[in-house]
Amino acid sequence: MSIGMIIVLTGVAFFLMTCVAILDIARKDFGSIEMKALWAFITALVPFIGVLVYLFIGRKKGRLPADDASVE
Repeated sequence: MSIGMIIVLTGVAFFLMTCVAILDIARKDFGSIEMKALWAFITALVPFIGVLVYLFIGRKKGRLPADDASVE
């Protein structure tokens, strides 16, 4: 495998991790819209490091909202 292929595969992997992190941020509740926006900006605007910071730290801070359907 060539160096170019490794670089491309690494870029694709980080792009997919960024997409997963942003979708996770969108569905979780961080207590305020400012915290949610901060995590989204860190994840999207700081290449490579932002995704890793969110996956190791931010993912634990957000909570999934309670299901409204379970109230019935």
